[in-house]
Amino acid sequence: MAITAAMVKELRDSTGAGMMDAKKALTENEGNMEAAIDWLRTKGLAKAAKKSGRTAAEGLVAVQSEGGVAVAVEVNSETDFVARNGDFQQMVGQVANIAMGVADTEALAAANMDGKSVTDAITAKVATIGENMSLRRMVRVEGESVASYVHGAIVPGMGKIGVIVSFKGDNADFGKQVAMHVAATNPASLSENDLDQTLVEREKQVLTDQARESGKPDAVIEKMIVGRMKKYFEEVTLLNQKFVMNPDVTVAQAAKDAGVEITAYARVEVGEGIEKEEEDFAAEVAKTMGK
Repeated sequence: MAITAAMVKELRDSTGAGMMDAKKALTENEGNMEAAIDWLRTKGLAKAAKKSGRTAAEGLVAVQSEGGVAVAVEVNSETDFVARNGDFQQMVGQVANIAMGVADTEALAAANMDGKSVTDAITAKVATIGENMSLRRMVRVEGESVASYVHGAIVPGMGKIGVIVSFKGDNADFGKQVAMHVAATNPASLSENDLDQTLVEREKQVLTDQARESGKPDAVIEKMIVGRMKKYFEEVTLLNQKFVMNPDVTVAQAAKDAGVEITAYARVEVGEGIEKEEEDFAAEVAKTMGK
């Protein structure tokens, strides 16, 4: 019996198995869907299906850099216990190595990893490690020089927050200081020009409404808004922020003094933006022990 792509998709959707495993299961069982499901269960490859609905908001960020390229990759797990598991860390490191050769998250998910796609390789690990896991994202920066920093590193190059920076110039120590600054302050953009205009307009409207509450003349209000927007840009844009290592100067001025021009950065924090289910510690331990 011919095995179609639709059949493979149906089996993957119902079991959570990888594409190649699903195809093999159907081939081995002559297209019989129920028999293929049982075959996957027997091989331990359908376990991921029971876990795929769980929130995976923990995990690790791994950074890699070479030459003028740096990447940061986030792979999620359900608990911090797994993030400290050697097998999980090895897998995340392998994914980060692969990320050095691709352009974005979609390409990384489809890239080859031990004869499978990265997505399928991670899914296969779900069956052995016992938690839902997923590749969430990767970011990449390129430039004349790059630097990276991992905050809260569990092992070298992996932790809860990863930052990568690209810059013109040859000052690796300063580049790392900038990466550390970004980890601490989490700027919204590199400069005022890169800031999302929707955010700018929203902030300006709020500040305008606040200023009007003062009852002052329009000419005064305009000056108030200009001053407050300047302060806003100083708070949320990297180049305008006060440099953590020397608050007497901005990051832009510190870079100039170091003979460096910062061209791009990216900050990736584990679980950022994911809604986590509230669960007490006793329940988490019981779940981990399979009770």
